[in-house]
Amino acid sequence: MESSNRRRREKVNFSGSRGQTLAGIVEAPAGEARGQVLFAHCFTCGKDVVAAARIARHLADQGYAVLRFDFTGLGDSEGDFSQTNFSTNVEDLISAAHYLAESGHAPDLLIGHSLGGAAVLAAAAEIPEAKAVATIAAPAYPNHVIKQFACALDTIQTQGQAEVELAGRPFTIKKQFLDDLDALKKNYIHELRRPLLIYHSPVDQTVSIDEAAEIYNLALHPKSFISLDHADHLLTRKEDADYVADTLVAWASRYIPRLPDGR
Repeated sequence: MESSNRRRREKVNFSGSRGQTLAGIVEAPAGEARGQVLFAHCFTCGKDVVAAARIARHLADQGYAVLRFDFTGLGDSEGDFSQTNFSTNVEDLISAAHYLAESGHAPDLLIGHSLGGAAVLAAAAEIPEAKAVATIAAPAYPNHVIKQFACALDTIQTQGQAEVELAGRPFTIKKQFLDDLDALKKNYIHELRRPLLIYHSPVDQTVSIDEAAEIYNLALHPKSFISLDHADHLLTRKEDADYVADTLVAWASRYIPRLPDGR
C-alpha cells in the first residue's frame, strides 16, 4: 500500500464472474471516505489510462474512495481479451461492485469513460446500492465501438476473427463480440432510474457529442449534462480530468450523504 498525507493507494485483486482474477487500484482519502466510487475505463485502455488515474486521484483528494480495475484480458487482469465482449465487461463491473460490497464499501457512484460509460449504464440495474451514475465521452449504445474496426468487419464475419489495431496495439476481435452486441437489450438507459450526469466534449473526434444527446433524451430525470469544451476523447489534459472530478463532487453531494463532520 502506498500513502501520502492526503490519500492512500492500494492494489487489490478480486474474482471475476468467470473465475478469473481481476486487478484493481483503490485511491482513497487518508481518513474516512465520504463515498465509494467504481470507475470503468475506456475500450482496450486499462485502469492506468491517464484520465482514469487522474480522476481517481483527484476524487480521493476530495474525500472519495475510488476503485478502478482492468477488465478481463487487459492490463494486470487474467483472461483472454479475444474471448471477452460487452457483456463480460458488464459482468466484470458487477463483480467489482460485489467485491466492494463484501468489503463493506458498496459503491455509491458509478463512473464510466467511453465504452466504460455504456457499461456502467448497462450494469447499474444489477448494482442497486449505487445512488448515481456518471458517463464521460460515452456512446449511447456499445455497438458504436464497431466503428473502430469497421474495415475488418467482413473478415470477422467470414473468418470468425481478425486482428485489428486499437490505440496503437494489436487485438484479436472474434465474431462472438459482434454477436453479443446484436443480442443486447436496448432499453437500459430509459430504465436506469438513477440520477445521471453526462460529460462530453463538443469536439470529441472518437465519440460524437450526438451520442451524449441520445443518452440524455433516453434517460429519465434527474439528468444533467456538462460540456467538456476543448477536451479530447481521452481527457489527456490534466485540467480536463480535474474539472470532471471537481464538478462530480459538487453534483454527487446532492445524492451521497455527507459525513457527520460536514465533509
